[in-house]
Amino acid sequence: MSDTAIAVSYASNIARPEPAEYAPYYDRYISLIEGSDLLGTLDAQRRQMILLLTSRDDAEADFRYAPGKWTAKEVLGHVCDAERVFAYRALRISRADATPLAGFDENEYTRNAPFGRLPLAEIIEDYIAVRRATITLLRNLDESAWTRRGTANNNPISVRALGYIIAGHELHHRRILEEKYFATG
Repeated sequence: MSDTAIAVSYASNIARPEPAEYAPYYDRYISLIEGSDLLGTLDAQRRQMILLLTSRDDAEADFRYAPGKWTAKEVLGHVCDAERVFAYRALRISRADATPLAGFDENEYTRNAPFGRLPLAEIIEDYIAVRRATITLLRNLDESAWTRRGTANNNPISVRALGYIIAGHELHHRRILEEKYFATG
């Protein structure tokens, strides 16, 4: 059994969040995740994203499917940025920090990021590191931390909702990459 499999089996069944634990906007991500094996889902997503992207070259990753849309590199970079923000929120709230947390503008983050000049391989490495850090953070939470609530972007949110948002957000964007950037049909 690999180290990852051992780590993920520690506390992988995390009950789905109730609607009162997050802003309605996030249901679009949470509803994409099936079952309650959140940590197993996060680890499987890591492998799926790597499979999708490792055979791509930088020319493919610089593709925009329409004017004004992000490149594939920017989509993956956005996934990394958003996951860092959501994981930071989960960390703060899980530690019972009641300080309200600010929102972020994903378009500004992407506009001011270096994704366009980085090789795709570096952004993939970043994604792997971010996802591993997220899994490590979440797998080490005790049971009471998962249901702790805080405020982010002026809305109530629980730690377990943030975990499901991370997974659903990645799946949402991976599907866009599959359908609009790397379609094989």
